Amino acid sequence: MHNDTLSDWLHEHVFDEGSQAAERGTRLVMWITLAMMFVEIFAGWWFNSMALLADGWHMSSHALAIGLSATAYVTARTYARDPRFAFGSWKIEVLAGFASAIVLLGVALMMVFGSIDRIWFPQPIQYAEAIAVAVLGLVVNVVCALILGRAHHHTQADTDSTHDSAAYEKPRVEITRSQPHGHSHGGHHHDLNLKSAYVHVIADAFTSVLAIVALLGGWWYGWSWLDPVMGLVGAVLVAVWARGLLADTGKVLLDREMDHPVVEEIREAIETSAQTRVTDLHVWRVGKQVFSCALTVVTQEPDLTPTMVRQRLSVHEEIVHSTIEIHRYQRRPA
Repeated sequence: MHNDTLSDWLHEHVFDEGSQAAERGTRLVMWITLAMMFVEIFAGWWFNSMALLADGWHMSSHALAIGLSATAYVTARTYARDPRFAFGSWKIEVLAGFASAIVLLGVALMMVFGSIDRIWFPQPIQYAEAIAVAVLGLVVNVVCALILGRAHHHTQADTDSTHDSAAYEKPRVEITRSQPHGHSHGGHHHDLNLKSAYVHVIADAFTSVLAIVALLGGWWYGWSWLDPVMGLVGAVLVAVWARGLLADTGKVLLDREMDHPVVEEIREAIETSAQTRVTDLHVWRVGKQVFSCALTVVTQEPDLTPTMVRQRLSVHEEIVHSTIEIHRYQRRPA
């Protein structure tokens, strides 16, 4: 199969309705987050509240990361048919998710430093105003989470559908490539770019909850120490979420997919008898739920052809591109 054929297929099915919904949802959440950021910064300046000012600047990092996610969708779609990207531009989205995770780690560090500073140098807090803005921030984050959750639902519904296309065959050639048959196993992987935006929103919502609890404790019981302690707790959880996102995106960027279940499924589909073995196999992801593979088959089956191997692989529709090499050997008579 020619590279432009694969690029067209990836553009049609990877940048589908689900990706468009994710792009729209992420862009809307970015504007909402920016608006809330300006509200918190203005309120902090107006009420002379360092807590609100700090939270406003903290939210700016989330707005930056979510804006990065939105930009990644546009960039990946723009370069989808660029021939310089051998398997499409999908990994631009994954790279954005990786960068967002790094930003999230930076947010966690800011929370740690800010909390430690408040422990050593406590400052008076205007509790009523701070609680009101924190509650507003929580409401905004819940709305944003619902928007991104709906986008995720569209993405999963779209990837669960099956797309079929005719197989491409080069006659009498032992090394060949297959054209996409479709994809399945939609639950194996998520839109990591969308997930990164969602993690930022959830992290901000969680820190808002902690802030409300801390502010109420300080207002009602005079526990001013509760605010920085809750900040440290939130920082630890945000760092844990960021670490998980870094691991997920890093695995895709480094093509570390050889422990994926689809690898053994490929072997099982091809090695249907003791006469045929897969001696070399490489599998990597070229879309959210789709893979490419390159493999070498050693066989005693005299009639085994690349077309037959492709037919065995076709039961796994998430394999959209394959390069197949066949070697034959004969047993020596005893």
